[in-house]
Amino acid sequence: MFRFVLAGAVALVPLAFAAGAQAQTEQQALVDRATLTVQDLVGGGDGGDRVDTLKRARAVMVCPRVFRLSFILGAEGGGCVLSARDGSGSWSDPAFYGLGSGSVGLQIGLQDSEVLMMVLTEKGLAAVMDNQFKLGGDASISVVTIGVGVQAATTAALSGDIVAFSRGRGLYAGASLAGSVMSTRTDWNNAYYGRDLAARQIVMEMQANNPGADPLRAVLGKYGTP
Repeated sequence: MFRFVLAGAVALVPLAFAAGAQAQTEQQALVDRATLTVQDLVGGGDGGDRVDTLKRARAVMVCPRVFRLSFILGAEGGGCVLSARDGSGSWSDPAFYGLGSGSVGLQIGLQDSEVLMMVLTEKGLAAVMDNQFKLGGDASISVVTIGVGVQAATTAALSGDIVAFSRGRGLYAGASLAGSVMSTRTDWNNAYYGRDLAARQIVMEMQANNPGADPLRAVLGKYGTP
């Protein structure tokens, strides 16, 4: 009986490793897409305003693929990563977040967007670090959304606590980031770094490191160094 139980436990070990590897694969794919999003939205020839803003940013939230689908009853979802800069200018490894919302109203369409949120103030970063943060839900936090390619990046607009640049593919009448809820993904953080870590430990205290995130940190350093 002991040999039977031991054999069963040994047989489960590869399955556990496979599940962990699959989780890391999903997380790494999100980090890789976030790296491409920063390169796409900031590194392009039309990214002057976004480069200047990134150089002033305290942190960035990158959401490579935000899906919106609606017919009267709206829905939104996507995965995001948050990275912050320390006093020496180094960027942290990313913490994982989810983005979701629901809405009711005269809305119709489908859209797939890249969103890059630049957190310009300590107050804005403190709000984002909460377990759940609702964009537009805190009157004391100024959130400005600017469409990439739209000449709306005025000095007044870029003085908000959080400035979100977005580029969408598809049509969505009435689309807005207002009301979207950002929630920490503790399970993804723990799986990606192999130990229990809160978002604050990763982003603020920089206690975590995964070499897979080095390209993201490098592209942020390339365009975000003051």
